[in-house]
Amino acid sequence: MLRQKARLVARIVYLVDLALTSVAFFAAFFVRDLALPQLAPEKFPTGLFPLAEYLKVYPLVLIIWSVLLFSYHSYHSHRTVPLRREAATIIRVAFVGNILLATLAYLLPLRQLSRVWFVLFGVGSAALIIIEKIVLRAMARYVRSKGLNYRTVLIVGTGRRATEIARMIEEHKYWGYKILGFVSDGHRLANGWASYRIFGQVPDLKRILETQTTEPIDEVVFAVTRKKLDEMKQIFLMCEELGVRTRVAMNFFQNRVARIEIEELEGVPFLTFTTTPSNETQLALKRLLDVVISCVLLGLSLPAVVLAVIAIKLTSPGSVLFKQQRIGLNGRIFTLYKFRTMIEDAHARRGEVEHLNEMSGPVFKATNDPRITFVGKILRKFSLDEIPQFWNVLKGDMSLVGPRPPIPEEVASYHRWHRRRLSMKPGLTCLWQVSGRNNVDFERWMRLDLQYIDNWSPALDFKILLRTIPVVLSGRGAS
Repeated sequence: MLRQKARLVARIVYLVDLALTSVAFFAAFFVRDLALPQLAPEKFPTGLFPLAEYLKVYPLVLIIWSVLLFSYHSYHSHRTVPLRREAATIIRVAFVGNILLATLAYLLPLRQLSRVWFVLFGVGSAALIIIEKIVLRAMARYVRSKGLNYRTVLIVGTGRRATEIARMIEEHKYWGYKILGFVSDGHRLANGWASYRIFGQVPDLKRILETQTTEPIDEVVFAVTRKKLDEMKQIFLMCEELGVRTRVAMNFFQNRVARIEIEELEGVPFLTFTTTPSNETQLALKRLLDVVISCVLLGLSLPAVVLAVIAIKLTSPGSVLFKQQRIGLNGRIFTLYKFRTMIEDAHARRGEVEHLNEMSGPVFKATNDPRITFVGKILRKFSLDEIPQFWNVLKGDMSLVGPRPPIPEEVASYHRWHRRRLSMKPGLTCLWQVSGRNNVDFERWMRLDLQYIDNWSPALDFKILLRTIPVVLSGRGAS
């Protein structure tokens, strides 16, 4: 019943979020079209195009915001989510949504949309939804202050784990949980918790749950050791029979990076440890953008492709394309394509130029590599040699943004912690490429890739793509 109510509330909140987004959409139009020309006629001498022109992108707004709100702002109980984190998420939704909307409007093309309108809409949608969340929290706290809409918790365990859980609940009153007391697992309850009632021993739990009527128990939290969990199989089955929600504190493993997720396969629960992004909606959005942007850029770069092919053929014997085995996602081997920028037998002659290597670690980078052809230097300077890799992106071997794919010889020399960079699909550009490339040593390069994986989001991809543009245009893309 509680879960059904939570789902109903989540659906209502979702619809309210979309309604507020729509309000911001139209409010931004009327502010820019009517209010600003009157308030500041010297800066805004005219109004906007007719509303009908803006209504053409309204369906895109609903689709983009629907996906992003579900992707970033999952609609479950936010008892345990701080307001500042929720507000930051909403601001991120507005920022990424506006970038996507502006990009699609440019490609459609609907280029007559006002930049001021975009700003007003983005700020307005974020502000309205944040205000809504503040109001919802204020209403929830008011209701709880009247003794309603809170959950009672009974903690099974009296050791260190149990008191850590109890302290966490006490420090976050806004979660709406009330600790009724503890059930002893044989440990002595630490000082400072003596005011809480100990209802009995673990074998007494059935009696406790059935006879506790003055203040019913909503949830039971097991905060015991792994060994004692093994001894409590019948206790879990009993809680299931009584219909009592049960939680198990799984702080057994001291993970530094990996996140813990609970999954279910054919009714079998799995405890999953993952260090890579796992939000399927966000990853699907990343793939969609990879395909769309790669198709667009391949189309726009056709003149450059034709010129590059002609220049390579006329100035250097050999194939136009350079093909090389690279290591992709989780160690998959794929063929990477680039325009050939070196002499035909460059790989066989690498030993002659090993002394020019400017990088530490197992990688080879040399700015003045004599094997690079004249045309190759130009192509590298503006990263034009990378254009064929858009085909790798379309095939799914690579992404637009991700750690650069290494060659097998480099991976063979990796330390164990270096290999984690292979846990995400490689990309055309990455933090390393926008942070100085050859000026960044190998260890720093590896840490930048892991930093990208640990902090990945669509917004981070956009930031890296935007930072890549001036690097390419300025000619700092040479490697």
